[in-house]
Amino acid sequence: MTARLVIPSPTSLALLRAGSARNLAVTVLFIATGTSAAAGQRTLVVAPDRPPTIAAAIQMARPGDQIVVTQGVYREPTIVIDRPLTIRGEPGAVLDGSRATHILRIEADDVTVQRLTFANVSPSHVEDRAAIRAGAVRRCRIEDNRIDNAFFGIYLAGTTSCRIARNDLRASARTEDRSGNGIHLWTARDVDVVDNHIAGHRDGIYLEFVHESRVAGNTSERNVRYGLHFMYSDDCRYEGNTFRENSAGVAVMYTKGVVMVGNHFENNWGSAAYGLLLKEVYDARLSANRFVHNTTALLADGATRLVAEHNLFTDNGWAVKLMASTQDASFASNTFIANTFDVSTNSQRTTSRFRDNYWDEYRGYDLNRDGVGDVPHRPVRLFSLLVERNEPTLVLLRSPIVGVLDVAERLLPSLTPEMLADPTPRMRRDP
Repeated sequence: MTARLVIPSPTSLALLRAGSARNLAVTVLFIATGTSAAAGQRTLVVAPDRPPTIAAAIQMARPGDQIVVTQGVYREPTIVIDRPLTIRGEPGAVLDGSRATHILRIEADDVTVQRLTFANVSPSHVEDRAAIRAGAVRRCRIEDNRIDNAFFGIYLAGTTSCRIARNDLRASARTEDRSGNGIHLWTARDVDVVDNHIAGHRDGIYLEFVHESRVAGNTSERNVRYGLHFMYSDDCRYEGNTFRENSAGVAVMYTKGVVMVGNHFENNWGSAAYGLLLKEVYDARLSANRFVHNTTALLADGATRLVAEHNLFTDNGWAVKLMASTQDASFASNTFIANTFDVSTNSQRTTSRFRDNYWDEYRGYDLNRDGVGDVPHRPVRLFSLLVERNEPTLVLLRSPIVGVLDVAERLLPSLTPEMLADPTPRMRRDP
């Protein structure tokens, strides 16, 4: 049995009292399924340019109800969801912030926001204005929305067990001070950020003091600073993301227990750009990632006990930069192809180790044909040490003197770090 309760607007009631029933315009419908309308979920439908507003509909709703926003443009002051419910947009439903403050605030547990378009949140130097902001809530779900031209896109603070999935966030920021982050998490736990597309923000995805969360399947590209930036965010997993053409690439700072698997770091070019920067991190694990066409694919500065396995480094300026502050790093079964410099360092001594990697620059031999080179490979070129100490010498990269230095170092390997050698280089790359 399906019960329907029609609640007319005040204007409609006035028409009804005046006897003009045929002119009655019904703008709100509560629909309940089950044996009783009071017992099941109700659906409240709102339309633009007539009462009630979305905010008023929220106040009319009971916990667990659903609000459907029909096609049209809605311009309201900040909408606050203060009870558990679902708000879902039909195609063409746009919440326009009119370049004012937050558009939607979630202030209750168990809120779902789906299939809406949010537009026009202006920058501010005094508050982090966002299209969708959730604070101190649990189990929120923000899914299948589009966010255009917002300062911050989706902003979560103090949240637990939330999910941000399949949203499309697009902005046109040009400077850091006039742009916010696409997806911003602060002091959160157990959050899934999955299958979103973010472009044109300051940082595509930003996490700070976030724990035990997952970032998977996202594409973050053409952002003003980082495609992904996180600090103090322990025990998180990042899998299957693409970070492309961001001004500074991806930065991981002051974090432990991070796992990055199957990500693509592509076309991050610039004097201060990295595919991935690891700064003061502990026990990070990098596996099956692709670093393609970056100024520096991986910069490890204070990366203690880093494990990097089965990654592909190809067509980068520097594939791996190991700073002296990086201790006990392990690089195994990686593939290095067509990089200007495969490995560089600013130290003569290191505790980092290489083994079983494929190097296209390896000039050794395999007499017993076991697939492993019979002589070690030294991936640090003498010229890379000169560039590390005096960067302008990079202009000599294509000069004959660099070839002479490479030959001299192979014959008398005394100036490059003795410990930075792969004793078991592979003769064939992975398929």
